[in-house]
Amino acid sequence: MAKLYVDTIEPEGATTNLAIGEAGQDVILPGNDIRANVLQDAGGNAIFTSNGSGTLSGVSGGFGGAIALISSTTADDDAAVSFTSGFSTAYKHYIFKLYNINPATDETNFTFQTSTDGGSNYNVTLTSTNFMAYHDEINSSEAVEYNAAGDESQGTVYQRIAERVSNDADASATGEVHLFNPTSTTYVKNFYSTVNLLHTSGDSPPRPYSMEMFVSGYFNTTSAINAIQFKFSSGNINEGTIKMLGVKQ
Repeated sequence: MAKLYVDTIEPEGATTNLAIGEAGQDVILPGNDIRANVLQDAGGNAIFTSNGSGTLSGVSGGFGGAIALISSTTADDDAAVSFTSGFSTAYKHYIFKLYNINPATDETNFTFQTSTDGGSNYNVTLTSTNFMAYHDEINSSEAVEYNAAGDESQGTVYQRIAERVSNDADASATGEVHLFNPTSTTYVKNFYSTVNLLHTSGDSPPRPYSMEMFVSGYFNTTSAINAIQFKFSSGNINEGTIKMLGVKQ
């Protein structure tokens, strides 16, 4: 078999396409190695795009493009994290990923609310249910119980999704909030969240717990929701990242 040694192969003339092999033939690459930042199909549509360092910035629907990262915010001693753009009819399901949310104030609740006026007000009427499972570090207390203090009945306050979060340097709340079809002008807006946190008890001395909080409910409005805000009930968000993802129907 003859070998061709060259540094560059270019197409002939004005064409920008270089054909290797003919229809029905297989082209075998040594080591099965293809290196490209953009992989396209026969129609010139990008299947995936990489930044050259292994991070995908775009993936087609066949490889998970139904879920898209819309926005990401990292708090640094901020009063709140708000998302006032990114809501559209293109997505029927939004996921807000919470990564290591650490409060500046000890033993405070992490909460969220939504807006129908672009973030001028966060006070949409909601009804919710709330229960939790917990277990302390010294193996002396554990339970699964309904949390009546954390639910709402046609309230307009911020919904708590993590209670009494410790502000120890290694403590945080991590989880996710799901919001469904917020741009609908027909239906109320259902949501649910699941968050695990290092919870601090009110005992003396206080005891650390692993707590999982499960919250669900609906924002009782047929107006489109177009903004959402996360904050602690007291004090700033010391640090933490929240990512907004959209899921196509």
